[in-house]
Amino acid sequence: MYRVFEALDELVTIVEEARGVPMTSSCVVPRGDVLELLDDVRDALPREVDDAQDVLDQRDELINKARHQAETTVGDANAEAERVTSEAAAEAERMIADAQARAEQVMADARAEAERMIAAGQAEYHNLTERARAEAERMMQAGRDAYERAVEDGRHERSRLVSQTEVVQAAHAESARIVDEAHAEADRQRADCDAYVDGKLAEFSELLSTTLRTVDSGRNHLRGPSSLGQRPTPLYDFQP
Repeated sequence: MYRVFEALDELVTIVEEARGVPMTSSCVVPRGDVLELLDDVRDALPREVDDAQDVLDQRDELINKARHQAETTVGDANAEAERVTSEAAAEAERMIADAQARAEQVMADARAEAERMIAAGQAEYHNLTERARAEAERMMQAGRDAYERAVEDGRHERSRLVSQTEVVQAAHAESARIVDEAHAEADRQRADCDAYVDGKLAEFSELLSTTLRTVDSGRNHLRGPSSLGQRPTPLYDFQP
């Protein structure tokens, strides 16, 4: 290609330095020199054109290779992105499933513990109630027995005193006193029995209240704050 430009420069120089034809814009150039330079240009152009074509062909090949490589790279990147996305989705689903399974297990354990505590409370309640009832019946029977003994003693004492003429009035007074004391003792024992039963029932009521509050606290803790940041609503509103 350098020879082509060099020959063209020489042709320009010959034309510029050629002798002009008077009264015209034409000039006289040496035919042999011009033809020789044109032959040089003709000989150089095909080789240079072939070289340029080779460069163009190589450029197209490089461009095609680059395009193919880019398409391959993009395809590989898309496939890798899809694989990573699929694996991430599968891992997320697995983690969600594991979290749900753990939450269900915790809820089941909490429910079983609550049921166990309620059953234990109910058993304790029945036990205390039975014991209180038995104790009340025993104390009431003891009171009745004491009352009957006192009344019987009073009757015997009254009969004995009645048989003695000089102390009849005193016997009546003593008999009335003994009977009154027997009634008072029976009333006192009945009041003690009622107080005992009431105390046992109050203890059981406090135990049951504590058990229900514990169950309520455990279930509220298991529920936890929701994803929206709201506070959980208590499951029970039990007031002792």
